Amino acid sequence: MGPEGYITQLNGLLEKSHAGQYELIGAGIGGNKVYDLYLRMERDVLEKKPDVVVIYVGINDVWHKASSRTGTDFDKFGGFYKALIKKIQDNGAKVIVCTPSVIGEKHDGSNEQDADLDKYSGLIRTISKEQNLPLVDLRKAFLDYETANNPENKEKGILTTDRVHLNKAGNAFVAEQMAKAITGLK
Repeated sequence: MGPEGYITQLNGLLEKSHAGQYELIGAGIGGNKVYDLYLRMERDVLEKKPDVVVIYVGINDVWHKASSRTGTDFDKFGGFYKALIKKIQDNGAKVIVCTPSVIGEKHDGSNEQDADLDKYSGLIRTISKEQNLPLVDLRKAFLDYETANNPENKEKGILTTDRVHLNKAGNAFVAEQMAKAITGLK
């Protein structure tokens, strides 16, 4: 969450445009997957009685399938994701869903896990449409940004430090995308 993290940058953006209207609470934990979120949702999020919850999960569910064999199978991911949404809505909060962004910044489809990221992102898009939930399509936004700003098709260094973890520019980019969705809620 530090000074360059997307929650901090998002808070700065919202303070500039909507001073005093939002209080952000970051509940993300590095390395978590969808089932981790589900298991800690009550304590870490719902007890705080949020008005809006942004679900941004999926990178580790895909990435850890290859890196440590602890990722989340597609069907289980969808089940937990839908259960998260239901749990949040049953608590009276609005939900904004986000697709996972990148595992490697090459924009030509040659990152090892692009197909899985696209599949999981497609599922989140479908859930968003079926449940009429606001969507922050980070997968599409990142690919569009990389296509325009990564002419050498580098695997890292544009929006990430190491193909996955966001650098300052990546955090600012995520903050901008999320701000649009949050301020667009009615």
